[in-house]
Amino acid sequence: MKCRHCGAELRLQAIDLGAAPPSNAYLSAEQLDAPETTYPLRVMVCEQCWLVQTRDFAQAHELFSNDYAYFSSYSTSWLQHAERYVTGMVARFGLGREAHVVEVASNDGYLLQYVRALGIPCTGIEPTASTARAARDKGIETVEEFFGVQLASRLTAQGKQADLMAANNVLAHVPDINDFLRGFAMLLKPAGVATFEFPHLLRLIAENQFDTIYHEHYSYLSLTAVDRIFATNGLRVFDVEELPTHGGSLRVYAQRSSSAQFERSPRVADVLAREAQAELASAAAYLELQVRAETVKDDFVSFLIDAKRSGKRVVGYGAAAKGNTLMNFAGCRRDLLPCVVDRNPAKQGKFMPGSRIPIVGEDRIDGDRPDYVVILPWNLKSEVTAQLDRVRQWGCRFVTAVPSLEITP
Repeated sequence: MKCRHCGAELRLQAIDLGAAPPSNAYLSAEQLDAPETTYPLRVMVCEQCWLVQTRDFAQAHELFSNDYAYFSSYSTSWLQHAERYVTGMVARFGLGREAHVVEVASNDGYLLQYVRALGIPCTGIEPTASTARAARDKGIETVEEFFGVQLASRLTAQGKQADLMAANNVLAHVPDINDFLRGFAMLLKPAGVATFEFPHLLRLIAENQFDTIYHEHYSYLSLTAVDRIFATNGLRVFDVEELPTHGGSLRVYAQRSSSAQFERSPRVADVLAREAQAELASAAAYLELQVRAETVKDDFVSFLIDAKRSGKRVVGYGAAAKGNTLMNFAGCRRDLLPCVVDRNPAKQGKFMPGSRIPIVGEDRIDGDRPDYVVILPWNLKSEVTAQLDRVRQWGCRFVTAVPSLEITP
């Protein structure tokens, strides 16, 4: 396999998590009698540009299908994050009713609803029919396509260039990262700004966040790699923020390479220096990721087996993609975890891909009164424990497996 950005041959493997189906390919009851397609889940490191990336096995249309079940609006903390983003960007860049905001991977309109509420024209770009439909129900104009140069060219010809483009948690999801970024350089107005949020590779490695690896994440991004890739594709990074979201993310600000509107912030050099200190541009940074992931797997399976032997009741919470990575890497099935609770009605009544664990509504917790709730989206631990505070009344405890097994009251 060759690097998705620079074309160099990939030889350095960071981790092998076995085989799994796409992490958002939830199953209906009818599909339980049919086989599932699984793909090897391996991550490689380019030793030329240092882009960390999954091996090519699944195509984008197989991963982001019409019945895609991830809806951003079911996380209250993420909605608050989106609203703060809109308020901050409007203030920082002086956006008014004459501006145009475009979000790529706009999902169900979770962010653009706040732009629209301010009377600022906006357009969403979202390839999955299920979430695009939900955005239109909110009154948000949504283009139901994958983004790249072809779509950017068409929107530019229609006079829909952007003063601000937002790309939250999508840069890692695109197989052709060069085409994707060239589209931004094309669709931005000459003085426009684009922001990109993505989980920070530095945190993934430092905090053993291997369960954020799944087929939909084609890339695992450092600022070191992003800075180079942007420059190659007509964009220049001028600022960066470190965010707590998704276990630690970066928000990168970029402008056209031809624009000199914003000087480069010292924060860019600071993050690059810390990545260099962590040796992200060397093989050394990736040598222990496999062993550390296997330790988490072993400890988690041991906990589930011990709980079963002790007659303890365990349920999962949050049918998240990272949970599917953990379940399939660990080989967990419903004999060890009978069900996973999720607030999203689009997932309820379905089954986790690979593990085939049933997904149920939150009322199941009150009915079963479990001894343990395993929080699969560990990045939402504070939100989930607050939502489920009532379970402490019967002595239920919360469990997270990543970065290491932790059981809390």
